[in-house]
Formats: sequence, C-alpha cells, structure tokens
Amino acid sequence: MDRLRGQAATSAVVERAKGAVMALTGCSADAAGELLLQRAKSARRTLLEECWITLGSLTPPPGGPAGQPETAAGEEPVLPGADGTEALVEAAAPEDVRTALGRLGQALARVHTFQDLARCLLEHLMPDTGTDAVMIYVRRRTGGLELAGHAGVGAALAAEWHQVPPVSGVAALDALRAGEPCWLEDPAEDRERYLLIGDPPERWRSRAWLPVPAPGAPEVCVGVLRGRAGPFTPRDRAHLRGVTRLCAGWLRTFGARPGPPAATVGPAVQAVFGVLPVAALLLTPLRTASGEVQDFRVDAATAQAGSLLGRADDGLAGRRLLECRPDAAHEPLWRGCLHTLATGEPYESEPFAQQEVADGVAELSTYSVRVARLGEALVVTWVRHGSSDRQEQRLADLQRLGSLGWANWNLATHEASWSSQVFALLGRDPAHGPARLADLPRLALPDDVPALTRAIEDLVEAGRPFDLPFRILTPHGVRHLRLVAEAVTDSRGTPVEVHGFVQDLTARRRAELALVESERAILTQHDVLQAERALAARLQHALLPLPKRPVDLAGLRVEVAYLPAQSGIHVGGDWFSAIELPDGDALFVVGDVAGHGVDAVATMAQLRFTAKGMVITGSSLTGALTRLNTLLLHSRDSHGTATLVLARYSPGERRLVWAQAGHPPPLLLRDGEVRRLDRPRGLLLGACTAPVFEEAECRLEPGDRLILYTDGLVERPPESIDRGLERLAEAVAAHHTDESGSLGALLGAMLAEERRDDVCVLDIRVPRGPRR
Repeated sequence: MDRLRGQAATSAVVERAKGAVMALTGCSADAAGELLLQRAKSARRTLLEECWITLGSLTPPPGGPAGQPETAAGEEPVLPGADGTEALVEAAAPEDVRTALGRLGQALARVHTFQDLARCLLEHLMPDTGTDAVMIYVRRRTGGLELAGHAGVGAALAAEWHQVPPVSGVAALDALRAGEPCWLEDPAEDRERYLLIGDPPERWRSRAWLPVPAPGAPEVCVGVLRGRAGPFTPRDRAHLRGVTRLCAGWLRTFGARPGPPAATVGPAVQAVFGVLPVAALLLTPLRTASGEVQDFRVDAATAQAGSLLGRADDGLAGRRLLECRPDAAHEPLWRGCLHTLATGEPYESEPFAQQEVADGVAELSTYSVRVARLGEALVVTWVRHGSSDRQEQRLADLQRLGSLGWANWNLATHEASWSSQVFALLGRDPAHGPARLADLPRLALPDDVPALTRAIEDLVEAGRPFDLPFRILTPHGVRHLRLVAEAVTDSRGTPVEVHGFVQDLTARRRAELALVESERAILTQHDVLQAERALAARLQHALLPLPKRPVDLAGLRVEVAYLPAQSGIHVGGDWFSAIELPDGDALFVVGDVAGHGVDAVATMAQLRFTAKGMVITGSSLTGALTRLNTLLLHSRDSHGTATLVLARYSPGERRLVWAQAGHPPPLLLRDGEVRRLDRPRGLLLGACTAPVFEEAECRLEPGDRLILYTDGLVERPPESIDRGLERLAEAVAAHHTDESGSLGALLGAMLAEERRDDVCVLDIRVPRGPRR
C-alpha cells in the first residue's frame, strides 16, 4: 500500500508537469513526457526533480485564457529554464549533492503541509549539511512573516517567533526583498545587524535564509540553522539552492493559496458561526486512502477562534488545521477530535492557560475545549472560564491539596450541604446526604464522642466556635480528623447557621506518633549508654589510678596523662603501667584495646594485670607478648584486638629493652633532636595464632626524654599516621623544658581540636647530674 501510494503521488506530479509543458508548447502528452526526460538527462537530474523545477518555474500569464501564456505570432514558446543556464550550474554540483536532491524530489511527492515540508527538509539536510533546525516563513498581506512550519525547534520558541512584524533587522525579510539567500556566518557581526532566533541566540552559530523562487505563489523563505560555526561551503550553497528550486515546484503544487476556497457548508451555517459569541470551529476530517485521518479542514470559524489560532486577519475557512496550528497533532485536542470522531462521544479537555493579547496588553486566560460530532464533521468550541469558574476551580484544588472539605448547616431549616471532599473524609456515601450537626458525634470513636458533643452544643447554644480533633473508623483503619466550625448569628445573637471545614490529619498524626516513639527510643538508649559510661568510668578509675604528681622509678622521673575522648559517650580501652620490679628495674607499659565501653575496660584490666604479673614473675618481654596474644585468642570474654608496648629499664647500665605489638614507636628527645625508635617486629595482639615478637635495646643518657603514647595522640583524620608522628616530634622539640609540667603544654599543642579517641601518655625523663 505504501508503494502504491508513493507511485500515485509521483505520477500526480509528473502528470501535472506534463500538462504545464503541453500548455506552454502545444505538444502532445507523449511529447511533453519525452521533453521532460531529455531535459532531466541533460541536466543530470531525475525525472521527478525536473518535474518539480518545471512546476516551480512557471510564470503566471498576464492575460489570455485559463493559464495559456501569450506569445507573439510565429514565436516558439520557451519552456522555463530551457536556455540550459540552471542546468549547467546544477551539472557542476558534486555527484553526492545531485543524488541527495534526487532523494528529496522523491520525498516531496508525499509532503502535503508546510509542517511536513519542514520535517522532510530537516531529515534531508541534517546528514548532508549539518543542519540542526528548519523554519519556513510565509509573508503575510500585512508585510510581516508567519511561521508556517518548523522542525528541530521547540514549541515555546516556535510560539515566540510565530508572528514577525515587518521591521528592519529580520534576515528572512531581507532575503525575500532581495530575492537572494542571506548567509549569516559570523555570530558577532550578525548580532549587530539582525534579530537572531534562538534561546539563547548562540545556539545556532551559522544560518542561511533562502527565498523560494516560485512566481505567483506565496512568498516563502526557508531558514536553515546549524549549531556548528563557520561559513557554508560552495558545496553546501549549491545544495541549498537546489533544495529551494525543488521546494518552488512543491509550493506551486501544494502550498499556493491565492485565497480561501469556497466553503463546503451552506450560508446558514456560515451565518451562525459569524454571530456565535464564543471561539468555535467546524472541522471536516481529511482522510488518507487507507481511511486514516491525516488532517482537518476548517469549514466555518468564528472570529474568536481565529484570534486564538493566530489567524485573526487572514481567516480560517478553507484552511487545514495543521496549517493553522502545526503542533496540533501532538496536543490533547487532536486526540479528543479523533476520539469523538470514532465513538461519537463528546470530549471536554482539562482547563488550561493560554496567553492572549487584548488592546496591546498580554493577559493569561483559562480555557477548556469541547468537541461534539455533527454528522461527519466536528464542532470544536473553546470555553473561557470566568473569575467565578476560576475561583471554584481554585477552591476544589485547595480542598484536594489540603485534604479538607467545607460543610454548612442551617439551624433554622435543618438543611446541610457538604463538599464532595467531606463525604470522602468521613467515609459517608453521598447518596445518604449530609449528616445533621447533632448526629456528627455518632461518626466518631467512642472516646471522642463526649468532647465533640460538648463542642457542638456550646456552638449551637452560645455561638462558641471550636477547633477540635476527633477520630473515625474506616475500612482502612483509624482516620484522624479535625473539625473547625463557627456560628452565624441573627440580629439578636442567636446562632442560625454553622459553617466550617473538616481536615484529614492522619498523615500528620502518624508522623507525630512516629516522632514521639523515636524520641522515646533515643532517650531510652541514651540513658542506657550514659549508665554504661558511668560504670565504665568507675571501673577505669578503680583499675587505672592516676598519680597526681610525677613519680620516681629506678632513677627516672615519670609523668602520666590520661584524657578520655570528648566525642561520643563511651569510655575507651587505653591504659598504662609504670612500676618498679623486685630487682630494681622499672617496667613501663602503654596499651590500647580496640573498641569502647565496659567490654573494652574489662579487656584492658585483664591485659594490664596479666602483663605486670608475667614480667614480675620472670617472663621476658617477648614471652609476655606471646602469652597475652594467646590469652586474647582463647579467652571467651576477651574484646577483639589490642596494641601494646612493653619497656624494661635497668638503671645500672641505663639500658632500655622494649618490645611492641602493633603499637606506635616511642619518641626519644636527646640534645634537642627528636627521633622515633626503630620498631622491632611485632603484630597486634589477637590478630593471628603464631605471631613473631622481637626486642630492641637503646641506652639512655642524662637529659634524655622518652615518650610512650597511644594512637589517640597522633591521629587526626584524614591525615596519615606518619604526618601525626611528625607533628608529635615537632611539638616535643618545641615544648620541652626540664621542669615538671611540660607534658601539659605538649598535650595542649597536640590536642587543639576535639578528641575522637582516648589518649594515654607516659613522659619518662633521665635526670641530669650524677646517677643515684
């Protein structure tokens, strides 16, 4: 069917061109066909291209019978373009351009409206010339332009540029006046000379406006808009000129409208539409060979309809709907027309806003469209909603968005009226009518009946307004409602009418209840955590007593600091030991148990006392670490993992032997220089079953300062641990004095921000002077 329709459309164009040649030359139909074939072959065009060009080149005769051109006696009629000049120009075009024009000639046979023409041209030009949009303007009798078709342009922009007045600075008008294409290829320069279409105008950085050379047809200008910058090449220009010559033939065949055709309806119908006070159209469907509706013809129209469709001065009768409103096929009105045409059921659209210009002032009006069937035609009317209609619509929208409805009770006549929303909120069938005011408490849950009854009695008897929540039971559960009511009194102050509204508060009430439950759960959890913190803190203070002043151990002066974390409410597992052993040596231990809370404190106590006991009873440092690792792995009550550093100081040789399990290394300050002690091997406790621990040794000198610490002192996310160790070394060097109390200055420099973890520090100094 598509192939047959295409052949029929092509044959129609060829036969029309043959008829034009016969009229000009007086030859037979066969001779006219042969002449067209010869011209097409010499110009290296397809037959259909030659037909379009022939039709577009016809000049309307100044006189003579029915389209017969006047020629002098003995003169041979000259066929348009027969001198071969245009043929030679096109023959010089590249082969791919000639091929593309041949395809366009075939496609034009199926084009019937300007909107179809714009889409066809964009589809044709996009791959060959980089075209992004096409706009087709027709010059109106007033001298201005009207957008007849567009493709690649949004609806908003098309509406903005639908009508162009006859002013200067319009490239399309300049092209029509000069009869030559207008090439806009320099955006900066073009912006100074012309009004550029686009939002923003820089969207299309090169444009061309080409007049369609079709004498006797409406003046038409085709706009080609490209997003890419740069001039149109000679190949592109030849291509576009060839396109306009083909469009001229289409315009003479399908687009020429010297005036509205005779109406297909009687004068009575025309007279009725001439006096109707509303915008209305009488539409007749135009069908394809297969019976599908491809457009509608306007048989009659009121002046108001012309104003709405932008045709106030030209008239609508005889025109096609898509010609007057190119985007109509994508609007609800089109679907409504098809529905009414197919089913006979009337169609009414939702209210919509449309901008109008009245006395030069733009204003926004609200319309709805109604479509009714009249025989095989359709009557389309636009109903403008007045202020009362808009107020009613706004009230309905307010009730829907606010989940509320209004109610009114006349106390004298006992009549009541509710909005539809109240029936829905109260779960009452509208067929049963509104409930009386006195019967309203019966709809509430029993617990809410007394309060609602008293409020209504006070309102009816004393005119006291109320705002009261109550609940009703629905098939979907309990619904929380709010009733606000007030009384209207007569001249003596007696209530005679009650009006108010009902609002659904179910969603809000559920959110409030959920918030209360959440707050209650948070408070409960907070109390539990606070109790746990208090217990952990008491355990920690009992298990880890802090000396209030520096202590002397094995000839060393030792200061201790423990600072709990400031963020959170948990107590951590950082700990220390500093004791003198039975043989006179000193044992220093600093550890950190993973986690917080009571479990961490319990694990800390277990490790602290076990470590001291093992070393006191003769275990080596590495042996103690190995046993502590086994303890963590196999103790059911242990808490994860832990890091640890053990150091044993012998005062006789001032020798420090130490071992570690995944812990930061001690810092040594000597003669103003700070360095980290090289760490011996050692994995954190509780990580594996067979870790390897090693010992390291260093000798301390008088004036040396040794810092043992947990990672809370040096960690500051997101910086690396190495950067934290560098900051500690800088702070130790900057805040060192031989006097006691310098540990406080060091902690102040390192912990300027909020602490996220516990901090434990042992500050060990070797006094200057003779050994004790």
